[in-house]
Amino acid sequence: MSIPFYRVEVGGDEREKIDEVFDGEAPDIITDLEAAFESYTGASHALATSDGTGALHLAMLAIDLKRGDKVLCSINAYPAVPEVVRHFDAEPIFIDIDPVTFNIDLEKLEAYLAENKSKKLKAVVVSHIAGQCVDLDRLYSIARLYDVKIVEDASDALGATYKGKKIGSTGADITCFNFSPHLRRNVCNGGMLVSDDEEIIERARLLRNHAMVVDDESLGYIYDITDIGSQYMISPLDAATILIQLEKQDDVVERQQAIAKRFNKRLEGAPHIKLPVAVQDHAYSLYIIKVDKNRDSFARELSSRGIECGLHYIPLHLLSYYKTKYALRVNDFPVALRNYQQVLSIPNYSALSDEEVEEICDAILDVALTRV
Repeated sequence: MSIPFYRVEVGGDEREKIDEVFDGEAPDIITDLEAAFESYTGASHALATSDGTGALHLAMLAIDLKRGDKVLCSINAYPAVPEVVRHFDAEPIFIDIDPVTFNIDLEKLEAYLAENKSKKLKAVVVSHIAGQCVDLDRLYSIARLYDVKIVEDASDALGATYKGKKIGSTGADITCFNFSPHLRRNVCNGGMLVSDDEEIIERARLLRNHAMVVDDESLGYIYDITDIGSQYMISPLDAATILIQLEKQDDVVERQQAIAKRFNKRLEGAPHIKLPVAVQDHAYSLYIIKVDKNRDSFARELSSRGIECGLHYIPLHLLSYYKTKYALRVNDFPVALRNYQQVLSIPNYSALSDEEVEEICDAILDVALTRV
């Protein structure tokens, strides 16, 4: 039996809500989703977007990123993070990672900020890898000290918490979510930008639809353009699906954590395998192991047994564009490089049955025992 890296569960509730949209019975479905997301995360304001990359790009617009500005981010992030920065002709500055959590190394981040004070430094984008965040208290303290905005990339952290508070309500200037993140493709696309800052959210709301202002006293077709925006609006069908999925998200996280607990028990002490470590609250949206050598051949062996795996992520300095653009060398980020050579994401999602979890464990143990 083949076990995909991710499988979406869609039931009758989603279909029923989509039918409401088709039948014209849910004209406010997007604002309904935004209100539900505010309630779910505890954020003051939420804006739905067409996808997660759109949310990140809109965040850069909302903080008024300009040509020549600088944005710090982890070298271990999905390409969407530096990509949205480059679209403004601004410069991403890469920071190495913590070897345990795979998140940005706060020691190295603070060291860079202490040594490189510049008015051009606009923000730090922090990606929460696998649903485990950095020490946010310290991160926010650093941000206040050096007067930079914090944008959290929560693509892997929907429903994750920090000290009991949902990501999205912990104190970032902006948090961006992705409902169809890398290798965990949903049946729909969508993103969300949340913030407690009314000025940021109002600018984002304006720019989300071409900075178009409609004259409410006209016939509805007289409009003005007040800035340079773009089209980031989510479709009503996507919003309907995501609204129902959001209602189930806590159950999804609970199931991911239960599966991770089973992985921890079954795989503990397996040769050549290092298991993930929960330093902060961990949602286990990804379960990332380390294989001490020949990671790709290990993955091929699992694939031959029907177990599909993933990789989160290829360090940005190894990708052709960033390597060439910034003359980056392979050894410039040694921690990320070492991790990249070993990390492997194995299936972990709520649709996995207990039997499939056991099959994954059996396959990993079998392959690990045959390694030399």
